Amino acid sequence: MNEEESVDDLFARLPEDGRRTLEQIGMGLPELRRMAAGDGGMPKVRAVLSEFTSASRPRRPGDDEGPAQRTAVRPWVVLFLSALAGVVLTEASTLVLGETALLVGVVCGLGVLFAALRTRASRGGLVLRWITVAAYAVLVAAGSFGTQQWYLRLRGAEQPVTIVRPLHQWTHGTRETYCRVRLQDGSVRQVLGNRENCADRAGLRDIAVVDPAGHYRPFLGTRSEIGGTAGAVVALGAAAVLILAPACAVVLGRAQRSGEPGGERTGGRTE
Repeated sequence: MNEEESVDDLFARLPEDGRRTLEQIGMGLPELRRMAAGDGGMPKVRAVLSEFTSASRPRRPGDDEGPAQRTAVRPWVVLFLSALAGVVLTEASTLVLGETALLVGVVCGLGVLFAALRTRASRGGLVLRWITVAAYAVLVAAGSFGTQQWYLRLRGAEQPVTIVRPLHQWTHGTRETYCRVRLQDGSVRQVLGNRENCADRAGLRDIAVVDPAGHYRPFLGTRSEIGGTAGAVVALGAAAVLILAPACAVVLGRAQRSGEPGGERTGGRTE
């Protein structure tokens, strides 16, 4: 501050919220003038005004109230928990809906998208926000189409089955054939991910991998023939990204806050 500047000039240079805060605490322009008129007045005035000279920082989406070290942590936690809940619900829905559980993931994705828009869009936050959303989408898609295969590879039991008359359905103008088998308990189940002409195989014996709990459809073939390995690798990678992206965003946000001068003072107090 220039020694020749008057109290009025110094006060006029303050940000609007700084002037308003001073007036609210009884340190408006009249009081500052009286302080300046006393012994050693101007140094005292400058000391008071120095606490209110930093320009206010516009509030960014995702900022929390409270101490600076907590700022921007909560929105990322909410985003991670929303994505985790969506993935868990989608995986659980495969027990009933099979591959159409993807629709559950899409619906839950609306909440994930809303939570993502509440995060901060600065210092890498914008990129990490959409990386998290992308990881959620990949994980939901991979889980919807791969959970049944992964489960059968881990828990399924091979047993001899009898191929029965297949099921025929029309899909988008195309006649699809779905193989069915009779299990050892006498029940007839459509097989998992198997669309082929089984009409000439009806009555023949074969091997199938069967879910002991009966939740998922049997796989016609041996356990080693079940696919899904590539999908499992993709899902694990997406899960790692889903965890690491929000964590990196929080670390970057805290680094940015600690590197800002004056702790980002606004009106004399730290947000």
